[in-house]
Amino acid sequence: MSAMTGWWTRRSAAGKVELYTRWTFHLMAPVELVTLGGLPLNSGGKPRDLGTGLTVGLLLWVLAHSALCWTVSSRALGHTTGRRARPVRLAVALATATLLADLAVAGLWAGGALPDESLVASLLIVTSVFTAGTLVLCLDRVRHMAYAVAGTALAAALPVAAFGHGAPEGLITLVAVLAGGGAYASACGFSSWLLRVVQELERSRDLKARLAVAEERLRFGRDLHDVMGRNLSVIALKSELAVQLTRRGRPEGVDQMVEVQRIAQESQREVREVVRGYREADLRVELEGARGVLGAAGIDCAVDAPALELPAGVQSVLGWVVREATTNVLRHGDPGRCAIALRRTADGVLLTVENDGAVVRDGAGAPGRTGSGLAGLRERLGAVDGTLEAGPVAPQSFRVTARVPLAVPGTAGTRQEKETVA
Repeated sequence: MSAMTGWWTRRSAAGKVELYTRWTFHLMAPVELVTLGGLPLNSGGKPRDLGTGLTVGLLLWVLAHSALCWTVSSRALGHTTGRRARPVRLAVALATATLLADLAVAGLWAGGALPDESLVASLLIVTSVFTAGTLVLCLDRVRHMAYAVAGTALAAALPVAAFGHGAPEGLITLVAVLAGGGAYASACGFSSWLLRVVQELERSRDLKARLAVAEERLRFGRDLHDVMGRNLSVIALKSELAVQLTRRGRPEGVDQMVEVQRIAQESQREVREVVRGYREADLRVELEGARGVLGAAGIDCAVDAPALELPAGVQSVLGWVVREATTNVLRHGDPGRCAIALRRTADGVLLTVENDGAVVRDGAGAPGRTGSGLAGLRERLGAVDGTLEAGPVAPQSFRVTARVPLAVPGTAGTRQEKETVA
């Protein structure tokens, strides 16, 4: 079942809106063919006698017009999503072809080759309505869209009046195209605007995640600067003083170098504290943060985490699991719900984060492959003899499971504290 529905469920919200909008307008070509295709052949169930050449010509025009509208709308939606340039030449070709066809149909009507007024009205009005809507897809401003509808209506009405059919017939054609074309063009313009807004929201969400990472890096850089800036300046001054004292043969130079050594060791300790604070996470804070962030993103987040007395190192590493899993939920797929559960087991603690709407991508939760985030979590859990499992558990569902034994002493910072900061 997932293989049959995955083409839809694995798409993001923006992808679903784009696919729905694109195929809606693709289906307008068959609608036009069904509406106009049979008119040159029969009327009210009775065959028309227009001649073979004229009948074939009208059928070819209906087929060509629907195919041209299909092509222009497809290219226009590509421009809306930022994948293609605006189809200006195709839009001009569609408008020109419609105008020439309106002149030809009005002329045939005036010459008596098309005596049926219902056929003429249908050809003029329906093709003009589809032309107006298709041209609107190529435009961005509402004022230009209104100009396109008005121009298409005039292109259909003026030939009727110019070939001597009278002002009433021309006015009726104008009003009909304005009403039908205006309604269809409004739907086209709204669909294009909605697709553009959804695409922009998708890009804004990705940008927000990248900005959050960049802001955290800047914060970490400022902390390091605050810690190291003053100490390095003092080390430089005292080293220079020690050099001068040593050159003069004074024993105070040794005292200055001892002081330099002390400051360097103190700086190393302070940097380790900064790194430890950067790498540690509070479990309760991360759980509440996950609830708030996912709720703000429109994702139903259920947190089932009773208060447990856990070692600081275990809380820190589980907090990192919650943080990384929440980031993956926001950045991958199109989830509607997320469940976070914390349980005490016989020999340890179990944390699970499960969400629906998962999109299987290389390096981002695909079976058998993991990204750098999950690899980092496994390293952190390894420091407390914990394990991490991540993968799909049902169609479009993804689960992250972290197990930490409490019988083994240790902290999340044990391995980190052994690192030497250059």
